[in-house]
Amino acid sequence: MFSNYLIGLREGLEASLVVCILIAYLVKTGRRDALRPIWTGIGVAVALALGFGCALEFGSQELTFKAQEALGGSLSVIAVGLVTWMVFWMRRTARHLKSELHGKLDAALQMGTGALVATAFLAVGREGLETSLFVWTSVHAAGDGTPRPLIGAALGILTAIALGWLFYRGALRINLSKFFTWTGGMLVVVAAGVLAYGFHDLQEADWLPGLNDKAFDISDTIAPDSWYGTLLKGVFNFQPDPTVLQVTVWLLYLVPTLALFLAPVGFASGKGKVKAPDEQGSRPSKAPQA
Repeated sequence: MFSNYLIGLREGLEASLVVCILIAYLVKTGRRDALRPIWTGIGVAVALALGFGCALEFGSQELTFKAQEALGGSLSVIAVGLVTWMVFWMRRTARHLKSELHGKLDAALQMGTGALVATAFLAVGREGLETSLFVWTSVHAAGDGTPRPLIGAALGILTAIALGWLFYRGALRINLSKFFTWTGGMLVVVAAGVLAYGFHDLQEADWLPGLNDKAFDISDTIAPDSWYGTLLKGVFNFQPDPTVLQVTVWLLYLVPTLALFLAPVGFASGKGKVKAPDEQGSRPSKAPQA
């Protein structure tokens, strides 16, 4: 549940910040007439993300066991790739996000309503599709048959929406550089577990060998159905009897990716507080410095 809460919070907050910047810019520049196309694009993006998630869930139920495992494993690898790209991209570009969105919005305003809808759709749609894919693969990996993973993701998204509203109203300040660094690091850990489980799915689908070649088995010490076993699986996708391939993939992904992500060289690491703009256009002038 926690890992999915983190996914919903991280992805949802990125989308909330994008919406906050778009809406605040239109209000500040007196273009409230353009708000409806923006909200239309956001609505279409949300509907597409929900539809994509439903298609994954209900479409996979019609497949055979091996086909389900092959689909789940393949999508897990794709999801980890997207999330890894996202956390690195966000850390590099967070301090330039506002100016980038303003530039796109100015161009869209000159082109008309359709361009405004497309701008909002593209800005939010990517986050929505990434969230749907990563949550689905995480739920698939959890495989406990309970709604807790979905509840966790929903709570994370609701928290992100509330934070976005507070940013917009100017009621909350947060060090976005540190926030995205810490949540990005935790997402890398979660992604490592999803990737390892995805390779296990591919082994069960007979796409990869070594299903019975166990690295270790501590099921007697950490029972999968115990509260701590459930907690470890829910947060880290921990498995007490992983295959050698799973452990190898987990280490090869986690160690270099986390080290590269946390390395200070080339990344923004300032101490400035960032506050979302409100309707009066107030915004701290101090931003994270490289």
